[in-house]
Amino acid sequence: MAINNTVLVLGATGGVGGEVARQLRDAGWDVRALKRGASQAVECKDGIRWIRGDALDRGDVMNAAAACSVIVHAVNPPGYRRWPQLVLPMLDNSIAAATAQGATIVLPGTLYNYGPDAFPVLTENTPQRPTTRKGAIRVELEQRLEKASREGVRVLIVRAGDFFGPNAGSNWFSQGLVKPGRPVKTISYPGRGGVGHLWSYLPDVGRTMVELLARRDTLDAFASFHMEGHWDADGTQMSDAIRRVVARRTGTSPRVAAFPWWLLTLATPFVPTFREMGEMRYLWQTAIRLDNARLVAVLGREPHTSLDEAVEATLVGMGNLPEPSGFRSAMYP
Repeated sequence: MAINNTVLVLGATGGVGGEVARQLRDAGWDVRALKRGASQAVECKDGIRWIRGDALDRGDVMNAAAACSVIVHAVNPPGYRRWPQLVLPMLDNSIAAATAQGATIVLPGTLYNYGPDAFPVLTENTPQRPTTRKGAIRVELEQRLEKASREGVRVLIVRAGDFFGPNAGSNWFSQGLVKPGRPVKTISYPGRGGVGHLWSYLPDVGRTMVELLARRDTLDAFASFHMEGHWDADGTQMSDAIRRVVARRTGTSPRVAAFPWWLLTLATPFVPTFREMGEMRYLWQTAIRLDNARLVAVLGREPHTSLDEAVEATLVGMGNLPEPSGFRSAMYP
């Protein structure tokens, strides 16, 4: 069993994978990252060792994971494309590598696993009975990890709400609420009025994973934790925070409009990603919260950046606002 601080991150070019890779590097870990299409077999950049390979190729994953004590499985097909064909084979490769190395697998969890019978408050023990195709795949994914944990692989799952952050990649904040690289004039909100929504600031999620990994030897073989994140009780608090930050920085106040679900529905036959987004619309029509009592019991508190600070860092990172003099991205609570 590997007991060093060497980690392989799958999905390090994405939002959560990239964030966890950077924070593990800053915490003193030896970080490796698999990257398709890399020009060199191995390239060291910004303190991360990038290895050419594909998460769908078991040999690539096995070789990259050699002597690793942790594998962060944060890889997903882009744009929700080909989930049924790709998601589970990629996970099986991570499980095979973790089995060979005696490593811990870290998985960013989703809300997709749960159906309406579980709402509004989810604990780690809430039954997972999804009503969507992607939800069923995520349940199967976690079931395979639980099985692996009974066969010698340690597993850590951290479940959170919708990600946002300076380097969060593809997410509802950057695809729905505001458009990257443009002045914020309109906030397009996908939710139903008066219905709460759960947001998670990606640097807080990364910090939570790093702190839990530091305690991994004391956790159960299959350990799952929920993050409370930023709870928008009525669907207005995130939009109001964006408006406050933009007004303070530019003197203008963006208007809030409803997300054009009708347009997305019309384009669904031509854009597969829109069809997959539409399947998850129910997450914007129902209040869903995560109970973080288990996390607080282990860490003493949940890493938490104030909403306005997190929103400002996000808008600066997305190019919506210029970086002010002396600005430091909100990374830590």
